[in-house]
Amino acid sequence: MPAGSEYAILSHCWQVPEKGEKEVHFKDIKKFMTMKPKKRDEIRRRDGYRKILDTCRRANADGFHWAWVDTCCINRESSSELSEAINSMFQWYANSQLCYVYLQDVEDALPTERDEEKFPESGGWPKWFTRGWTLQELVAPRTVHFFNRHWSFIGDKEGLADNLKTITRIPRSVLKHGIGFPRPSAAQILSWAADRRTTRVEDIAYSLLGLLGVNMPMLYGEGTKAFQRLQEEIIRRSNDLSIFAWDP
Repeated sequence: MPAGSEYAILSHCWQVPEKGEKEVHFKDIKKFMTMKPKKRDEIRRRDGYRKILDTCRRANADGFHWAWVDTCCINRESSSELSEAINSMFQWYANSQLCYVYLQDVEDALPTERDEEKFPESGGWPKWFTRGWTLQELVAPRTVHFFNRHWSFIGDKEGLADNLKTITRIPRSVLKHGIGFPRPSAAQILSWAADRRTTRVEDIAYSLLGLLGVNMPMLYGEGTKAFQRLQEEIIRRSNDLSIFAWDP
């Protein structure tokens, strides 16, 4: 994508391989045109392929020439590219003209109260609101449009601010105007993440880098030490001692 291009960006929950769901990754896209027809057909049948296709169709309808989807736009086989992407993610979402939030477990409208029967695995709310990475993807973009599983528009961040505040505990001012300067305290930002989960334990820390305004290298395999490094980096840069009020 050329520098300075306007683009739409997708925020979503990754598919769960244990449930037979599959994403389409960078390596799949790179080799797509040269792979055997049988393999291409298998990729086209994946839930992740349909999600990418629907994102591109939506972006095209909204007048964008470019759309960015993390599953297929980051080469996760390159540790350097992955580290750069994670440190840049907040800014990529912030610089987008429009962020699409795809709620794959929402049938119609965004719920206004907890529903344990409808969302039993995610505390009564749609799964997207319980994942670590989607926190910055809600806060960073200026304009966010929400879609249900049928890709029907169900509202934007500004119009849904009261509902989103109830679900996320994020103040309306942040939802409407961004994280701002000065930033909220580290403790306040971490309180928004308290009930969220990530697949890998290190991502609890890595998913907060942009929100907390810090950068640090990725060291997958370090486990809970990632959060300790995050605390040290915040203290080094801002002397915000409220970081110690939260323990993952």
